[in-house]
Amino acid sequence: MQTVRDGEGLAKALRAMRTAGETVALVPTMGALHEGHLALVAEAKRRADRVVVSIFVNPTQFNDPADLARYPREEEQDAVKLVAAGADLLWLPTAEQFYPDGYATTVSVKGISDRWEGAHRPGHFDGVATVVAKLFIAVMPDVAVFGEKDWQQLAVVRRMAADLGLPVNVVGLPTVRADDGLALSSRNSLLGSEERKAAVALAQSLNAAAAGIARGEAVGTALNQAIRTVKQAGFGPVDYLTYVDGATLEPLDGARSGGRLIAAAFLGKIRLIDNIRVILDTEVD
Repeated sequence: MQTVRDGEGLAKALRAMRTAGETVALVPTMGALHEGHLALVAEAKRRADRVVVSIFVNPTQFNDPADLARYPREEEQDAVKLVAAGADLLWLPTAEQFYPDGYATTVSVKGISDRWEGAHRPGHFDGVATVVAKLFIAVMPDVAVFGEKDWQQLAVVRRMAADLGLPVNVVGLPTVRADDGLALSSRNSLLGSEERKAAVALAQSLNAAAAGIARGEAVGTALNQAIRTVKQAGFGPVDYLTYVDGATLEPLDGARSGGRLIAAAFLGKIRLIDNIRVILDTEVD
């Protein structure tokens, strides 16, 4: 696996791939890689000849400086994992490269980014859309693979790529989970042992709510029970736990095809997110 840190090295490596007639997949990450990230690499390998993985802890998508400071950084361990996973190129840009002095351009995706994460983390999705646009423009991949764990982020990226006419096939891969159902996340490593045991309640509450909605339970009733469950497990505050249209992220008050439960809540100082699709009897999984 080749490792590059600057734009010139990246361009040279990509030029060699393109000259050889190879297709390129991009897996954007913020590092602290786990099995979920490696699943993205595996999917990328199935879809393209070469796989580029970027690791960049993007400061513009953090609205809390303390959250940015404690975000795990494990560059050496990440590189070892990527070699084993078969990645072809690791790109490690710096904040100075992406946001040089005088930088004044931001990509903002209206509407779909306004609620939920957008409301609780002002500026977050502007940071996401901007950095992903820059990643796409620098690599110009044929395909980019993202996890579905941050469902709203995936929707924002798809909208951004479509609106800007970027010729990138944005692929979402189902969330990879631990044996007990907890969605894998780089933030999980920050949980204490007792918090880690309690964390599974988030996924369990969403699954229970999904089952309730699917069998005809009122959406409000299912959501209220799910919120009570996570709070009893030690979560709080709960930023949101709601049922939305999977495409528009608008809230739903009744069961509908394509509906999705999304949630974000704090466990101690660590903020966890998760989502699951609600599969109705009329739908095929």
